[in-house]
Amino acid sequence: MKGGTLLAVAGVALMMLSHGAVSLAADFKVGVIDQQVIMEKTKAGKRALEGIKEFSASRQKIIASDDEALKELEKSLKAQESGLSEAARREKQEQFRTKLEAYQRRLQDFQREIQVKQKELFEEYSKKIDKAAKVIAEKEGYAAVLDRGSESTLRVVLYHRSVIDLTDQVMKEFDRQNK
Repeated sequence: MKGGTLLAVAGVALMMLSHGAVSLAADFKVGVIDQQVIMEKTKAGKRALEGIKEFSASRQKIIASDDEALKELEKSLKAQESGLSEAARREKQEQFRTKLEAYQRRLQDFQREIQVKQKELFEEYSKKIDKAAKVIAEKEGYAAVLDRGSESTLRVVLYHRSVIDLTDQVMKEFDRQNK
């Protein structure tokens, strides 16, 4: 009998707790945004992404020019190879190898520069998006706003109803704050 009473009391307590949790959950509003969409579709985000593209394109032009010079040097080396002495051939090969190494270093440096710029841009705009999301969350009474994520980033939200998607509202606020 004692065990049955304890079980009944535990059951009633569990029901009371779960009922309280349901009412608490009803008051707990959660919103979802897609930071990538905000970056790609807002005016300020488009400008920033265009700046990264231009920076990357300028670096790519330099790399393409260096690549073309290397191809010409290699072509010249092969054309002259039979008429050169062993010492002259080795010297030309050494020049080619030195230029190739410089090209590879420059390529790595440019890639690193672009990655750093992208990271800095993402960090800067994440803060701006957070600020805009906070304004919307406070105005609409949301307790939390989560980033949906994507296949290329960490997906925090696996499913959500479209009713809680705040992306469009945050985009408008973001554009308002970052004219």
